[in-house]
Amino acid sequence: MGRRIAVVLFNLGGPDGPASVKPFLRNLFNDPAIIYAPAPLRQMLAWLISTTRGPKAAKEYAKMGGGSPIVPETQRQADALARSLAGALPGDEVRVVLAMRYWRPFVHDAVREAAAFQPDETVLLPLYPQFSTTTTGSSLKAWRDAGGGAARAVCCYPEEADFITAHARLIEERWRAAGAPDGVRVLFSAHGLPEAVIRRGDSYQWQVEQTVAAVSARLPEALREHEICYQSRVGPLKWIGPSTEEAIKRACADGRHIVLSPIAFVSEHIETLVELDEEYAELAHEHGAKGYERVPALGDHPDFIAALSRLTISALNGPDGLKPPGGRPICPAQYAKCPCRAAETGQEAA
Repeated sequence: MGRRIAVVLFNLGGPDGPASVKPFLRNLFNDPAIIYAPAPLRQMLAWLISTTRGPKAAKEYAKMGGGSPIVPETQRQADALARSLAGALPGDEVRVVLAMRYWRPFVHDAVREAAAFQPDETVLLPLYPQFSTTTTGSSLKAWRDAGGGAARAVCCYPEEADFITAHARLIEERWRAAGAPDGVRVLFSAHGLPEAVIRRGDSYQWQVEQTVAAVSARLPEALREHEICYQSRVGPLKWIGPSTEEAIKRACADGRHIVLSPIAFVSEHIETLVELDEEYAELAHEHGAKGYERVPALGDHPDFIAALSRLTISALNGPDGLKPPGGRPICPAQYAKCPCRAAETGQEAA
């Protein structure tokens, strides 16, 4: 008799309609992994930010039908992963469950759905390829806090072979669809973080750099010139840089044709469909870019689904617990928030 395997896909989530924009933002900024502050102050800041940003965000979501496409797209990824695993694990019954951090279906909903399935094995699979305390760390904590049972948790996969292949192929395809222009600079745009988060030992920026190095090495020579940049800054804190705006202006000043890849995003949502497709495209044209091509997010690209399938199967080997790439921590020792390094010493990372 085969195993019953639950695979839990973690993602940020997004509002499903105009009425949920403000509570989604409030949930986001009330997360102590996002805002380091005592609970009363954090709750006040979350209310203030969601109240002031809510109307603008609602207008941006209105361009996408009133809500975020992230849950439907994640469901397509889940369906594709389930099909892949059904072929790779004949005889086993696999259920892929969505766990969104800040809006429905919440992590606690996923805990209940997975428990009802009565799995023999559970794999927690973040749709955040590069680990951060603000994403994977927060989601894994939410799983524990909601009473999620023992599981095999994929930590990160910044250099997983099929994941890298998916990015490289999409970049090259977008470049060729534009006529294979010369003078290209590939801008790898990732979601930013406050510098304070990195100083505390978060390995996200380092892992983004490893992803970019691996992807760039797979690209044709005409696409090797590149820069890493960071988008979606919020609030007065100093964030890691350079910002995507700065990188676009610099590429324009240097007479480059911009090919922009959302390197830390695996699905389309407000940061790609509004920031990249509208705001940054307009900025590039205003500053005289030779061209501006936006590479799609990975979505259900076959290579990315192959990566998720391989990660799931690999996680099933050995005991429950964290599953770092290749079975060992990859982050340098200075990144104390790496949960795999912390597990080696019996400490709590996130």
